[in-house]
Amino acid sequence: MMAGFLILRDRITMKRLLKWTGAVSLSAVVLATGFAAHEWYAEKPFYLNNYLNRELLKEALTQPQQLTSLGFLETVGIDGHNARLNDLSPERYEAFYQRVLKGREVLLQYDDAQLSEQERLSKAVALYLANQEIEGYRFRFHDYPVNQLFGVQNWFPSFMDSQHQITDLESVEHYLARLSAVDTQFQQLLQGLRERERRGVLPPRFVVDRVLDEMQGFVAAAPAENILYTSLEKRLAESEVAVSERAPLLSQTAAAIEGQVYPAYQRLIDYFTALRPQTTTDDGVWKLPNGDDYYRHQLRRQTTTDLSPDRIHAIGLNEVARIQAEIIRILQQQGVTQSDDFATAIKALAERSDQYYPDTDAGREKILQDYRSIIDEAEANLAGVFGRTPKADVEVRRIPLFKEKTAPGAYYMHPSIDGSRPGRFFANLYDIEATPKYSMRTLAYHEAVPGHHFQIALAMEAEGLPFIRRASPFTAFTEGWALYAEYLAWEMGLQQQPLDNVGRLQAELFRAVRLVVDTGIHAKRWTREQAIDYMAANTGTAMSDVVSEIERYIVMPGQATAYKVGMMKILELRERAQQQLGEQFDLADFHDEMLRNGALPMALLENSIDRYIAQRQPAAKGGQLAGGD
Repeated sequence: MMAGFLILRDRITMKRLLKWTGAVSLSAVVLATGFAAHEWYAEKPFYLNNYLNRELLKEALTQPQQLTSLGFLETVGIDGHNARLNDLSPERYEAFYQRVLKGREVLLQYDDAQLSEQERLSKAVALYLANQEIEGYRFRFHDYPVNQLFGVQNWFPSFMDSQHQITDLESVEHYLARLSAVDTQFQQLLQGLRERERRGVLPPRFVVDRVLDEMQGFVAAAPAENILYTSLEKRLAESEVAVSERAPLLSQTAAAIEGQVYPAYQRLIDYFTALRPQTTTDDGVWKLPNGDDYYRHQLRRQTTTDLSPDRIHAIGLNEVARIQAEIIRILQQQGVTQSDDFATAIKALAERSDQYYPDTDAGREKILQDYRSIIDEAEANLAGVFGRTPKADVEVRRIPLFKEKTAPGAYYMHPSIDGSRPGRFFANLYDIEATPKYSMRTLAYHEAVPGHHFQIALAMEAEGLPFIRRASPFTAFTEGWALYAEYLAWEMGLQQQPLDNVGRLQAELFRAVRLVVDTGIHAKRWTREQAIDYMAANTGTAMSDVVSEIERYIVMPGQATAYKVGMMKILELRERAQQQLGEQFDLADFHDEMLRNGALPMALLENSIDRYIAQRQPAAKGGQLAGGD
C-alpha cells in the first residue's frame, strides 16, 4: 500500500490530494504540510473524514479500473492507472480483508461525542460496511465471477468501450497496455475459479452454457470486427490523435486482440468446457456449502434488514395479489379486457400491436429518441418536488450489441466525478416486444429522472461528505429510491394515460414477484423452470426478459429483493413524516433530506428521517424551524 502512495506522490502533490478529498482547506495545506503528512501517514488522522477518504483512496489505488470509472485522478494530471487492470487474485482480496479488520479498529477509536452529526453518520456507515464485509468473509468464494450478466469476461470489453476514455495518443497507448494485461488478469481469475471448484462452489450448468456461448462468439469474430477494435476505431476518429498515426495504432490493436486477448479468453473457454460435466441443474445457493446461511447473509446485505426468507416470500405473495387486482381494474375500465384472470387480462394488453415499435433499426432509434423526450419532460416538471437537482446530465444509449442478448432490460451508469462523462441510461433493444410503449415512461423514470440518475448524481456531487458516503453501495436504498421514483412520477402527473399507469403497476408487480421467485429459488428450492413459469404467469413480461431475469437472480442471490423492500421503507418513512408534520410537511424538502446523505442502510435511513422530523416539528407548533447539521 505504501508503494502505491510513493508512485502517486511522484505525480501529485499532497496539496492536490487533499483538495480532492476535502480534508482541509488549501490555505491550511500550504501553511501546514506537516499536518497534511500526518493525515496521510498516521494510524488515526485527526479528522474522521480524512481517515475515510484516505482509506478509500488507498483501496481505490489497488483497483485501476474503478479509478478509470470514477475519473477523478485525471483532473489532477494522473492517468497511469488507465494502463492497468484490477488484480483479481485471492491474495489481493485477503490483503483487503486485513485492511478492513484494521480499519474497524481505528473507526472505533473516534469518540462520537467529538463528532458532528454528519461525522457520526459517516462513522456508522463505515462501520456497517466493515461489519458486513467481516460477516461475509467466510462466504468469499460463494459467488460466480464468470457469469452471463456481470462476469469478468463480459465486463472487460464493455468497460473498454464505455469507460476507457480515448482522447489523445497516450490514452490509446494505455488502451493497448490494457489489452496486453488481459492474460495476467484472467490467470488470476482462473486461480480463484479453481479455489471455488476445490470448495464445491460451481455455477449452475446453464451459466456455464451461457458464458461458453458468449465467449466462443467473442473470439470467433475477426479482430477488426471485435468491439475492442471497432470501439477504438470510432473514437480515434473523434480524438486529437493525428490521422497519420491512427492506422498503425489500429494495426497494433488487431494484433493484441489476436495474440493476447483471444488466447486469454480461450483459456477460460477450455476451463469451463472441462468443468461443465461436474455442474448440475440445481440453481439455488442452497446447494452450496452452508448455502442457507449464505442466502440469509445475502438478504441482510442486499435489503439491509433482518427480514427472513419466509417473511420476504409472504410479503411478495401479498403484494402480487394487490397489484394484479389494480391492473385488472384499469384494463377493464379501458375496455382492454373484461376478464378477472390476470394472465388473460395482461395477455390482451400485450397483444395490442399499437403498443410496439417496428422491429427495425429505425424503430429502435425511435425508442431511444422517445426515451430522451420522456426524460426531458420529467426534468421540466420538477418544481415543488425537488429543491436540488443534479449538475450532471444524463444521456440515453443502447446496450452494446455483443452483450444485449443476456443483459437486463436496462441499466444506469453513473457520471464521472470530474464531469467529463454524463450519467448514462442504457436500454436493451434486443427484443422489440420487450419494450412496449406503455412501459417506457416507467423505465425512464427508474433509470434516469427522478430515479437512479437523480439519486446517484446528487450523492456524487454532495459537498462535505467523505467519498464513502457519496458512493455508498446500498442496494435497498438505491433501487428502492428508483422504484419509488416510478411511483412519484405517477403522482407528479407524468403518466396521465391509464395504460402508462398499467406500465408503472406492472413494473412494481415485477419487483413484488421478485420477492417470491428469489426466495423460491434460493430458500424453497424451486427450479429455474418453476421460477420462470411463476414470473411469466404473474407479470405478463416478454419471455426473453423473464428468462434473463430469473437467470440474473440465480447468480445474484438476494439482490432482486432489495427493490421492493427499499421502496416500501421509503414510502413508510414519507407517510410517517406527513402524519407527524401535518401541514408543515414539504415534499421537496423531504426529498432533499432523503438524498442529501447519500445511500444509507434502512436502519440508518430511518434514524435520519426521525431526526429530520424532530427538527421540523417546532415549526408545526409555531416555533422556529430547527436547522440540521
